[in-house]
Amino acid sequence: MRVLALLLFFTVMSQDRSSLIYDFTQNDNKGQWFIVDDGVMGGLSQGNINIDSNGHGVFKGYVTTENNGGFSSVHYKLDNKDVTPFSTVVIKLKGDGKKYQFRIKRNTYQRFSYTNSFETSGDWETIKLAFNDFVPMFRGYKLNEPNYAGEVIAEIAFLIGNKRNESFSLEIEKIYLE
Repeated sequence: MRVLALLLFFTVMSQDRSSLIYDFTQNDNKGQWFIVDDGVMGGLSQGNINIDSNGHGVFKGYVTTENNGGFSSVHYKLDNKDVTPFSTVVIKLKGDGKKYQFRIKRNTYQRFSYTNSFETSGDWETIKLAFNDFVPMFRGYKLNEPNYAGEVIAEIAFLIGNKRNESFSLEIEKIYLE
């Protein structure tokens, strides 16, 4: 009985640790995150990521539709994380009342992303996004491919691109899986 209890304890502990994608309060190396703005296609939007005094990641900047622009994103690469035991991405964040996308790539060479949009309230909240609700998108167009099946994550990203000129600020505490 004692061996079974220990085995169960270690199984639960290893699942908890493996469910974490990123916790800004435990890792203040923002250098692992990188910005991709619409400047890659001539746009003028600008985003950045910093760590605030509470240890949260803050993705902020402005989006402009000038010069065929309209988006800003922040990305984080993983080492091909096996996510088969899970079905949902959970994000603890405080937004600014705007709509954002959370994006997943299965491998770093994949040109498209699986995307799922969410609205923020302006307060701290926990956003839950089911894997099977992530749709394959490329440059704003839905692809004729199946939704994300939840096998591997090689990269995640937050993107704002609401087809209007606006400042934005998204404060992120952590991202994990359930």
